[in-house]
Parts: sequence; structure tokens; C-alpha cells
Amino acid sequence: MKKAVIFDLDGTLADTLKSLAYCTNRALADFGYPPIGTERFKRFVGNGARMQIIRALRFCGAAEEPVQNQTGAKAQGQPDEDGFVTVPKGLDAVLSRYLDYFSKNCLYGVTPYEGIPELLAGLKSRGIRLAVLSNKPDAQTKEVVEGLFGPSCFDRIIGQSPYRKKKPAPDGVWEIGDFFGVRPEEILYAGDSGVDMETAKAAGTTAAGVCWGFRTKEELLAHGADILIHKPEEMLKWLEESN
Repeated sequence: MKKAVIFDLDGTLADTLKSLAYCTNRALADFGYPPIGTERFKRFVGNGARMQIIRALRFCGAAEEPVQNQTGAKAQGQPDEDGFVTVPKGLDAVLSRYLDYFSKNCLYGVTPYEGIPELLAGLKSRGIRLAVLSNKPDAQTKEVVEGLFGPSCFDRIIGQSPYRKKKPAPDGVWEIGDFFGVRPEEILYAGDSGVDMETAKAAGTTAAGVCWGFRTKEELLAHGADILIHKPEEMLKWLEESN
């Protein structure tokens, strides 16, 4: 029996593509790079802000340089947190500028997907605990979720921070499960990307791939989706049948 549903945010609960593209393109422009079409960002997001900016800079043809350790010295071929031994030149400066823009514009053009408010209301009426786990920065995750759905809709909201590993590590899922007092097998994890499906599988939860987001159903299945959900109301039906 499922007692909790954990949602990804970008591409799952809300269409956030405009805000991500707007803030990234403003940061890129400050350093002389051309704008990138909004639709391209469907392939850039999902692994956190740093990876998003790495992908954007590489798309723009930025030169590469060796990664550096925390003291600023050359890392001598050791991979960074994302597995790279080189990163686009000027990454830290562009990322810092992006985060500054994003802190002020994270709700720019953001809208919930059709049927999501009704789905959340239906889940709450059934006594199911609700949470959000995103690789978006923690402060902006909370701002977007509470701005769209109110401060009391979700029982727990977690974004990326230095205090836990980002998805696909299962740490955030386990933290939420402990907070709710539920076991992994009692959780349905819903997301729109391969990263989300890997997170769900690593945590021992049921992986629900939503098909209205940024990635394809083929990607979701390839990364371990247990079920595919094509419309939000299908989740309620699946939960009723499985419970």
C-alpha cells in the first residue's frame, strides 16, 4: 500500500522551462555568449544547476579547462562531482551569475501542468503524504512549490543543497521516508526523466514516469520506470487499483 508520493518538480509538477532558459540566457549574455532556444533546455535540466550551466556552455562552444579542487589548485586529472576532468572555462562565474538571476526570477513564466492541482487535492483527500524532491536549489524549490500550490499543500519540500547528495542518489528519498515514517516500498516516486527513475530505483521505491514533461517515455523506460502515467488523473486510478 502506498502511503506517500514524492514528486520531482521541473517537468513533473510544473512547466519551468521558461524560467530556466531566461535566467541561463541572461547569465550567458553577460559573458558574451549567444542565447539558446528554450526547447533546448529540456535536455539541459535534471541534474542540478551546475550541470545545467555546463551543458549550456558546452552547447555554446566554450573552451574546456581542467577541474580545480577546493583550494583552487589543479586537480591533476581527478574527476569532479559530476565525473568530469575538464569543465567549460569560466564555469564558476557563469554559474554564480545564473544563481543570482534565478534567485530573483525562479517563478518567471512558471505554470502547473494541467490536472496537477486536482491530482494533489485527490491525493490529500485519500490521506497520502506529499513531498517534492528536486535538483533545483533548495530555496528556489520551496519558493516555486509554495508559490504555485500554497505553503501547506506539501508535507515536505527538498531541493539541492550541500547537505545531501543530489539525485540520482537516494538520500533525499530516504530522508523524506524517515520524516513520514514510511518504508521505501510504501512510496511512489514520480518524475519525468531518467535521473528520476534512477533515483526511485536506487531508493527502493516504485518509479512512476510521467509523460507530459521534458523527456520521452523511451528514456523513462530505459532508466527503469515501473509504470508510465500519461495524465495526472491516471495516478489516482493506479493508486486505487494497487492499494
